[in-house]
Amino acid sequence: MGLYSSLEPSPSRQEPKKKQQLSICNKLCYAVGGAPYQVTGCALGFFLQIYLLDVAQVDPFYASIILFVGRAWDAFTDPLVGFCISKSSWTRLGRLMPWIIFSTPLAIIAYFLIWFVPDFPQVQALWYLFFYCLFETLVTCFHVPYSALTMFISTEQSERDSATAYRMTVEVLGTVLGTAIQGQIIGQADIPCLQDPNGSAVTLEGANRTHSTTSLRKTQNAYLLAAGVIASIYVVCAVILVLGVREQREPYETQQAEPMSFLRGLRLVMSHGPYIKLIAGFLFTSLAFMLVEGNFALFCTYTLGFRNEFQNLLLAIMLSATLTIPLWQWFLTQFGKKTAVYVGISSAVPFLILVAVMESNLIITYVVAVAAGISVAAAFLLPWSMLPDVIDDFHLKHPNSHGTEPIFFSFYVFFTKFASGFSLGISTLSLDFAGYQTRGCSQPAGVRFTLKMLVTMAPIALILLGLLLFKLYPIDEEKRRQNKKALQALREEASSSGCSDTDSTELASIL
Repeated sequence: MGLYSSLEPSPSRQEPKKKQQLSICNKLCYAVGGAPYQVTGCALGFFLQIYLLDVAQVDPFYASIILFVGRAWDAFTDPLVGFCISKSSWTRLGRLMPWIIFSTPLAIIAYFLIWFVPDFPQVQALWYLFFYCLFETLVTCFHVPYSALTMFISTEQSERDSATAYRMTVEVLGTVLGTAIQGQIIGQADIPCLQDPNGSAVTLEGANRTHSTTSLRKTQNAYLLAAGVIASIYVVCAVILVLGVREQREPYETQQAEPMSFLRGLRLVMSHGPYIKLIAGFLFTSLAFMLVEGNFALFCTYTLGFRNEFQNLLLAIMLSATLTIPLWQWFLTQFGKKTAVYVGISSAVPFLILVAVMESNLIITYVVAVAAGISVAAAFLLPWSMLPDVIDDFHLKHPNSHGTEPIFFSFYVFFTKFASGFSLGISTLSLDFAGYQTRGCSQPAGVRFTLKMLVTMAPIALILLGLLLFKLYPIDEEKRRQNKKALQALREEASSSGCSDTDSTELASIL
C-alpha cells in the first residue's frame, strides 16, 4: 500500500505528460523491433518469386499457388492472432511481449528452411508451401503485437507519432538491409541461365548441363548464407525490443469491469467509418507498391536487361526511401497527413510512366529508382502514422471498448496481405500463360510486355484509385486536434477518479 499512497490524487498527479515522455533510447529500441518483419519481408517480396522459378525450378503454375496461398494464409493469420492476443492476460512482461518472445526462435528456423532446396523434387512445391505458411504464421505472431504496441508505449499522441517516425525510419532501413544482404550475396553467385547456340532460352538438356548444375548449387548456397545472416538480424532486433520497451496501460482501461468479446469488438471496429475508409484508400496504394516489389527482379532481369544490376537498383530505391522518411515526417506535421498522402503517393506516378515509355537505359533507371524511393518512404510511413488517429477516434466514440487495438492493426494487415497475395499469384500465373521459360537468359516478347504492365501501368491504376477513395477519409488535422483534447480530458478524469481503488487491483492483475 505504501507504493500506491503517493499515487492518490494530489498535485503530483498533475504530471502525466512528464511520465509519458519517451527517451530517444526508448524510441530506438521500439523502432528496432520493426526491422525483423521488414528485413525478411523485403527478401521474400523481392526475391522469392525469382528464387522459386529460376533457382528451385518450381513450375510457374505451382509457384503461383505457393505465392498466393502463402500470402492468403498470412492474411488469415493476422485476425486470428489478433483474436488470440485480445484474449491474452496481462503478465509481468505485458500482454504483447510474450508473443514476440516465444515466436522468434521458431520463426527463424522456418525462414531458413524456405531458402533450402530439398533433394526430393516430387514434393518440392509442398515443402515451400508448408514452410512459407509456417513462417508467415510465426512472423505474424511477432508483428501484430508489435504493431499494436504503438498504442501502449505512450498515451501521448505526439510521442506515438514521434516513435512511429523512428519506427518507419528503421523499417525502411530494414528493407535496405534485406535488399543489400540478399541482393549482394545472391549477386555474387550469378544465377546461371541456359542458351542454345542462337542465344534463345532452352531447357536443361544440353552440353552445358554439368557446368550449369555446379553454378546452380553455388547459387542455392548463396541463398542459404543470406538467410542465415538475416535470421541473425531478426534475433538481435527482437532481443533489443524486449529489453528496451515496456508496455503501458491506458488509465481508463483498468476501470473496465469485463473484457469485450472478440466478435463484438470486431463488429464495432468494422463499423467504424474512418477505419473502413482508411483501409479502402491504403489497400489499393499498398497493393500498387507490392505489385512492383514482387515483379521488380524479373522486370529488371528480362524486360530492362539488367540481370546483374537489379540488386543495386533495389538498394538505390531503399536507400532513397530511408533518407526521405524524416522529410515526410516533417511534411506531415507541417501540412497534415492527408496532404502528405496525396503528395507522397502520387509522386510515384510520373516515374512509373517514365519507366513504361523509355528505352532500356541504366543511368535513367538509377535516377528513376532514387526518385521512386521518395514515394516508397511515404507509402511506408503514412498508414502506420494514421492508424493511431483512427483508434483514438474510435475510443472517443466507444470509451468503454478496450482491447480492440490488435483488431485494428491485424485487419488492416489482413486486407493488404490478402490482396497482395492475390496479385502475386495472378502475376506469376500471367507469366506462365505468356510463356515464361525457367532459367532462360531471355524471355519471349509476351513475357517482357507482361512484366512491364505489372510494374508500371497496373500500379499506376491502383494508385489513382486509392487516392480517389482516400478523399472520403474524414480525419483531417482539425479533427485530429479535437480528438487529442477530448482524449486528454478523458485520461485526466480517469486518473483523478477512483485511482486509489483501481491501482491496487491493477497491481494484482499484473503480478
